Amino acid sequence: MTGKFITLEGIEGVGKSTGMDFLRRRLQARGIDALTTREPGGTPLAEAIRSLVVEAGEETMPALCETLLMFAARAAHLANRIRPALGAGRWVLCDRFSDATYAYQGGGRGIPAERIRALHDWVHAGLDPDLTLLLDAPVAVGLARASERGGNRASDRFERERQEFFERVRAVYLDIARAEPARVCVIDAGRPQPEVQAALGAAVDRLLA
Repeated sequence: MTGKFITLEGIEGVGKSTGMDFLRRRLQARGIDALTTREPGGTPLAEAIRSLVVEAGEETMPALCETLLMFAARAAHLANRIRPALGAGRWVLCDRFSDATYAYQGGGRGIPAERIRALHDWVHAGLDPDLTLLLDAPVAVGLARASERGGNRASDRFERERQEFFERVRAVYLDIARAEPARVCVIDAGRPQPEVQAALGAAVDRLLA
């Protein structure tokens, strides 16, 4: 039996990591040992590619290069971790997936959606999430939370972007949710954490049912 594939999406500061930990524990309480992973990353090779993408270096990274690296990491992640887990009947919880590429590299960087779609179809045609949980909050709220969380840690390449970048990212995420309501469940991440967790749990319970 093939497992279920659930992804969590959203801009910085909306609580994806906290939400994923909550869902892992909720599924575990129901006898489901879910694999938790992230993108870009999830395997040693994909994590090495992640470091190229997120760490600021001396050389400018073109938007096309960034997009191709995202899908290179995804190809390794899918082949070496996600597909084997799903094929073995495990559920997979993933912090970001291809929706993030449409939002960040498409909306944020300006890569045309049709080019991202071509890579999407090449890398994982026939495998899309069973459920995507879009944690949504106003950009100002998310960035303020991310800033508080970051402390003295150096910001990565994405965290250094201006608010206008994240407004474009958020807009694409919401466009995806409107276009695919059967797959994408929008969660108001601006609410208190217990309410957010209740909404996350209800969405996953519907998938269980």
